[in-house]
This record gives sequence, structure tokens and C-alpha cells, in this order.
Amino acid sequence: MPDEFYLDPARVRRSFNKAATGYDAAAAVPTEIRNRLLERLDLVKLQPKVVLDLGAGTGHASKALKQRYKTAEVIALDIAPRMLEEANRRQSWLKRFHRVIADAHKLPIKDASAQLVFSNLMLEWCHDPDAVFQEMRRVLQPGGLLTFATLGPDTLRELRESWRKIDPHPHVHRFIDMHDLGDALVRAGLAEPVMDTERLTVTYPHLDALMQELTATGSTNLAHGRSRGLTPKGHLASLREAVRPTPEKGALSVSVEVVYGHAWATELRPRRRAGDEVRVPLSVLTRTKR
Repeated sequence: MPDEFYLDPARVRRSFNKAATGYDAAAAVPTEIRNRLLERLDLVKLQPKVVLDLGAGTGHASKALKQRYKTAEVIALDIAPRMLEEANRRQSWLKRFHRVIADAHKLPIKDASAQLVFSNLMLEWCHDPDAVFQEMRRVLQPGGLLTFATLGPDTLRELRESWRKIDPHPHVHRFIDMHDLGDALVRAGLAEPVMDTERLTVTYPHLDALMQELTATGSTNLAHGRSRGLTPKGHLASLREAVRPTPEKGALSVSVEVVYGHAWATELRPRRRAGDEVRVPLSVLTRTKR
């Protein structure tokens, strides 16, 4: 039986399909994080032939990646078809990218076919990050790079802590710690993982403005253990009382913890059988980042 924080891919798809047409207008925070993740590619010397944009959404990162790597084949992959319909608006005659509807837990991409996997704010919508990292590793060519941004445990901390005082159901998703994500990268066979976090504070005039933005971007509560049905008015009143603008600032401050990670693909090794000896080339162990 799924745990209370399990995310059903079908529900994730429906939520982002519903939000697709108005997503860009409300997505100031995802846009800022995407731009920061793209800037990090300036530090990497890479000339990929195939780039996979996982969780491409409305296609802005795919367009930017095509502009950055002009000769590369860019694949925009997302679980929500309507998001990719919006992504088609980013296309131009000379800078086109492919659009693929798929679940990141099972990518319809050939082994070792990509040199760069880019993913902005998708991983927190996946119920099994280990499986997603394994798929990322499978499609990466040896020497290829995975770079991603996701949300850490302090995200929406104010909302989570206030809801805990009101009822026992999960109202904010479970976001994975940076160190646990780093361990998952290693388990997937990715090398030289580098992880870091950045904490942002986003202000809103009141709680309803925050809730409206979350709804408009598809970022609603989809946890398996969420309360079913309408939220009682008394609960909402209690939440507004607990989460309200501070008098000195006149605004509601909300925490966003951004986790950035990147890692390199090495040679895929065959599964080890009991009693087998595994030899790892010295070049793999001493490889330096470029």
C-alpha cells in the first residue's frame, strides 16, 4: 500500500494538464530557479549532440538549451501532454526541439544516447527518485552530465508547520534532503556528485495569494494521505490566522529551499553475481571535472 506521501503519476499528469495554459503567468519562482540552473552550465565545457530536458513543462528551458547548443538535438519530455502543447509555442523554424510525452520513471529513450540530461523542478513530483536517477544514468552516454534542481525539505516550511497544528493529514509534499539525493545518485551509478542548496524567501501579500499561485502552477497537494473532500472553513480560518503577514513587513514570507545537483555518467557495468570480482578502470576513479 502506498505511504501517505506517495504521488500517483496519473494525478500529477492531471494537475499539470489543468494548469498548462496559465502556468507561465504564475511561475515566477520556477522561472527564476530555471534561469539559475541554466547559468550553471556556463561553468561546464560540453558540446552535446543530444540533450534531454526532463520535466520540460512549457518548453522555456528546451528553447534555451537549443539556443545554447545550436547543433544539438533537444528532446523536451514531460508527463503532461498539455504542457507540451504549450511548449510548441516556443518553437521556431530554425531552432526546433522534439516533444515527448512520458513518465520519467520509465523513459522511452535509448541507452547511452544523450550527453546532457537537464531537469528543473521535476524530481519532487516523482514517487521513486532512485528509479528516475537510474533511468537518467541509463540514457546518458559515458562522460555525459546530469544537472538538476529540485526542492528541499525547508520549502513551504511555514505552511507545513501551521497545518500540523490543525489536522494530521499531509498538506505539503515530502521534499528530499540534499544528502539523500546525493546518495541516490551514487546508487544509480553516477559519479562525482556535487550537491548544494540555496535558500530563497518569497513574499506574498497574504496566504490566499500563495495558495492561488500554487494552484495556478499545478503545485497542489497530491499526496496519497491528503484529506479527501473540501477543506473545512474552520481549518482555513485557522490557517489564515497561523500564516499571516508580519506587521513590520506587511507581507507573508515563505521559504523555498532549492537543491542543485550534478553528476557524471561513467561506463555502465554488468550486474555483479555472487563471488564475481569487479574491476573498475583507474581512469574512472581519477576523472576530473571539466
